[in-house]
Amino acid sequence: MKKLAILFLVAIAFYSCQEKEESIYTGNELIYNLYQGSDFDYTGKVNAREMANGDIEITVELIGKKETDPYYFPAHLHFGSYDYQDSPTAYLLNPVDIRDLKSITILGNLSDGRKLSFDEFKNLDGHVKVHLADSGPEYQIILSVGNIGKNDNSPQAFKIENMTMCSPYY
Repeated sequence: MKKLAILFLVAIAFYSCQEKEESIYTGNELIYNLYQGSDFDYTGKVNAREMANGDIEITVELIGKKETDPYYFPAHLHFGSYDYQDSPTAYLLNPVDIRDLKSITILGNLSDGRKLSFDEFKNLDGHVKVHLADSGPEYQIILSVGNIGKNDNSPQAFKIENMTMCSPYY
């Protein structure tokens, strides 16, 4: 009987912890594909979740080769579709750590001064690019790219030959 009571208490504690953790989000969530952008074999997902305080949490998760030594891939949110020439940077996302291929960013004010609501983010004309490096020739190597917001993110719409390079100047 004591074992059953302990098991019951552990179950309640576990459930309570999960409920508190999830309460920071509203349940609104968008998931976008990231497509391979170069000879480097990286694809992935961008997950945008609305937080209870109105902020937007953006998680970039790549699928590809992980490493044990620290290295960070720069990630940017851009205005316009991935094939739009000279698309300006809207927000510098936290870099993707090569050890777990993940980045989490709380979206702040965009480069144009706007703070987006979740509905505005849903209709944003934008895309995400993950670069090999933050400067030099490797900056022009796009590991992964994908449209977000109102832009078509389907595999059928993605054409690597239409991808544009980024300017290192914001």
